[in-house]
Amino acid sequence: MNTANEALWARLREIGNDLPALAALYEPVLQQQSHEGVTRHADVAYGAHERYRLDVYVPEGTAPAGGWPVVVFFHGGGFIRGNKEHRANIGWFLAQQGFVTVLPNYRLAPTFRWPSGPEDVVAVWRWVQEAVSAYAGDADRLVLAGESAGAAHVASAVLRREFQPADWSIRAAVLLSGPYNPRLESMARPQFGIATPDPRNDAYFGTDPAVLAQASVVNHVSAPPFPLLLGVTEQDLPHMRVAAGELFARLVAEHGFSPDLLAVPYHNHFSAGYSIGTSDTSLSRPLIDFLSKHTAVQPSD
Repeated sequence: MNTANEALWARLREIGNDLPALAALYEPVLQQQSHEGVTRHADVAYGAHERYRLDVYVPEGTAPAGGWPVVVFFHGGGFIRGNKEHRANIGWFLAQQGFVTVLPNYRLAPTFRWPSGPEDVVAVWRWVQEAVSAYAGDADRLVLAGESAGAAHVASAVLRREFQPADWSIRAAVLLSGPYNPRLESMARPQFGIATPDPRNDAYFGTDPAVLAQASVVNHVSAPPFPLLLGVTEQDLPHMRVAAGELFARLVAEHGFSPDLLAVPYHNHFSAGYSIGTSDTSLSRPLIDFLSKHTAVQPSD
């Protein structure tokens, strides 16, 4: 067992879901992350809005026939904040594992509200189809991933056909610690320890019960089954654990899915993403296993 990781996990239990404290804890750890073997192309535009910018992390060396598989990872931030730079560690790490990795920004609440999130996911998907080959990426081997609010946006885009263009295609999706039922959260704030007003959901979804019901992806799954990894963390926020369980149950019992389930040990809502690219492989190992399995070259390719 890595004693440095044991000490860090102990600090996670002490800090809890305190984002500034966690960022400070991981800053010196991530300063040691290697960037070797990767080229980053920063602030590439995927549309006209000022938030429509993305970073592309490309493995150096000779790409395989057809190009590298592609992972797009959407950051969290409670719908109201967050930037691609906050998860640069994921870009460096996944590119070192042989994935062209795309980290986008997207529009934020309260200026942009539901359904701007899935619309922005689809906008990035379109950019991948049109442009990722210029970065030696294979758009036919694409995985969409996100954490927290980013997972909510990805879930709506990949599980609801109404957001998808006619030629929509992905290999798989990864949803980490996301909220998938804002209607439930609005009705169970005391049980979940959510403030009223809710600075996250109220800013993005509003408070109209009809809109909250329409925005709850658990009630509107319409996509056919595809490979999906659904994850939470050991010390996650209560409503995120409930949301993952509810979505898993609906997908399996009502829609024919068979998602992989991941409970990341030691970590809380914010810390798991920081661990990627460090010696702590609690999340990175099962993530790479899933990505590698579902982006392998298929015989029909």
